[in-house]
Amino acid sequence: MISTLLVANRGEIALRVIRTAQAIGLRTVAVYSDADREAPHVRAADLAVRIGPTPAAQSYLDIEAIIEAARKTGADAVHPGYGFLSERAEFAAAVRDAGLTFVGPTPEVMEQMGRKDVAREIAIAAGVPVVPSAELVEGVSTSATTGGVGFPVLVKAAAGGGGKGMRIVRAPEDFEAALGAARREAKSAFGDDTLLVERYVEHGRHVEVQVLADEHGNVVHLFERDCSSQRRHQKVIEEAPAPTISDHVRDVLTGSAVALAKQVGYTNAGTVEFLVAGEEVFFLEMNTRLQVEHPVTELTVRVDGEPLDLVALQLRVAAGRPLPFAQEQVSVEGHAIEARVYAEDAFHGFLPQAGVAESVRWSPRSRNDVGIESGSTVSTAYDPMLGKVIVHGPTREAARRALVTALDDTVILGLTTNLGFLRGLAASDEFRDCAIDTAWLDTHPDAIRPHGLETAAVLAAWALATEGTGDATHPFGHADGWRLAGPPAGVEVDLEVDGKAARFTVQPAAGTLRRHPDADGVGERTWRVHPIATEPDMLRLEVDDLVHEAAVRILPHQVDVAHVGNTFRFPRPDVFAPGAGGLVTDGTVIAPMPGTVLQVVVETGQQVAEGDLLGVMEAMKMELSMKAPVSGTLTSVDAKAGEQVALGATLFVVEPDGTGR
Repeated sequence: MISTLLVANRGEIALRVIRTAQAIGLRTVAVYSDADREAPHVRAADLAVRIGPTPAAQSYLDIEAIIEAARKTGADAVHPGYGFLSERAEFAAAVRDAGLTFVGPTPEVMEQMGRKDVAREIAIAAGVPVVPSAELVEGVSTSATTGGVGFPVLVKAAAGGGGKGMRIVRAPEDFEAALGAARREAKSAFGDDTLLVERYVEHGRHVEVQVLADEHGNVVHLFERDCSSQRRHQKVIEEAPAPTISDHVRDVLTGSAVALAKQVGYTNAGTVEFLVAGEEVFFLEMNTRLQVEHPVTELTVRVDGEPLDLVALQLRVAAGRPLPFAQEQVSVEGHAIEARVYAEDAFHGFLPQAGVAESVRWSPRSRNDVGIESGSTVSTAYDPMLGKVIVHGPTREAARRALVTALDDTVILGLTTNLGFLRGLAASDEFRDCAIDTAWLDTHPDAIRPHGLETAAVLAAWALATEGTGDATHPFGHADGWRLAGPPAGVEVDLEVDGKAARFTVQPAAGTLRRHPDADGVGERTWRVHPIATEPDMLRLEVDDLVHEAAVRILPHQVDVAHVGNTFRFPRPDVFAPGAGGLVTDGTVIAPMPGTVLQVVVETGQQVAEGDLLGVMEAMKMELSMKAPVSGTLTSVDAKAGEQVALGATLFVVEPDGTGR
């Protein structure tokens, strides 16, 4: 029996497991690092234990700290979630050795399936089709090494996944260099530089099968998911069932997954991953844990017509009870799609982002498995996934449209995310037509671009012009341009739009908004605008007979607008332009994200002009220039070369002298 469950993870998966465990009557324990002291999963659990400082190596990856937390709270079982220690056989063994129940397979099975080379041999023994491979022999020529496979080939680490230690090689002359790079990366990431060389399947689709097995010899599959929308071998959008496979391929996939699980003696929930090319099926690997994309299975799979809860089934199996259903009771209903929301700049190399999610709103028209809320701080210490937006519909097209709508509803202000990219991908013709394979996003880097910039600028200008004082009884509480004599005066608004200065004249009483021509005399346009509804941080306007809804955040130096999935930031040059790298408050330049100060070129007491370089910092592998926001005197220089700085740390303070603007 399990009475108290410790969840050895964080974020949305920890919250999901805690809520399911509580729903079936278990007492729950959360663990947390210093960075997560106020996190939603910590508040949701019955008990919470600090396990260390922010770095994962000193907290979520500290096996002894987690075991001690279980002892301290009387927990008798541990759920690993996914990521961190979830596929570490040594962690499962430590849990078992401490007399606790590990919610997952045995350490021995995890050890075998965690190695791609061993898993491949087990698959062959089970009669599961595998990708043709070549044996690496030191000192043997490239052509001999890859004989029988040919090019292109995929070089990949035997001991890990996630795209690390993986290289595609298309020509013999590139083989040795790719081999060396993959070997070094594998050694660094996994401590093991063993490599596999396999035929690279062009235009393949990533299809995986959810399996569930108990300790009584029962193994069932819960059908398949398609996870072909990937960038750099990382999944972006997943769906169930797979939309492009035949009934024959589905039978091969599901039958192979069950055969593999039986061959290795698997228990609990697991996922068997395959590469599908036409009618060809090849085993890739097995994930010995719950998957990020498990919600699409939960939303589509039925047992005797009823939905299932994979976490609840995991806990049942871990408690030693048999599966409550047989394969013939399992069916599929409708279609589900999941989008992974990341703190990353998808339009600039998918670089991870950090900051404070000042305003967060998840769609009421979707299932949202999330780990952040308004005010949450997102650091660079952990995986940048913030949550998942999942929808279900009677058909794939209905589900796809529901996903676009749900992403339109979703708002995260104050932090750069991939919401706009996800919305654009879900709305694209290629995704609609199932034309996206595992390499498509990497080979079409500019296929999905931000959209809606012009409308967002109109919304920003209108919001800024009509902001008022917030007091309707105040004589200046309505920014409508009213005058005692003559027609209403327009309210002029200056914004920076797509890197260029733009001036708007807003006449709320007349219901018009005009953009002035730029320096080259182009870009002039007038819109008819009618306000429909306004609530805190939300704006609903009719613009040229089309209704638009957006989340708007007006700050001293910028206006943020979240519209049709994209978040746009419009600097306000009418106040003053912020420096290229730092965030600014009056004359204060603060760190826009955690990083390292590389250079400081000024000193206290020095006179600077607006735009002068103050220093340079490195954050998220990018160099950011800190510039003076105003002309004046430097009253404080808190940045030091070589120093690590936190998000929001004050770096420079400039006392304005009135000569800047």
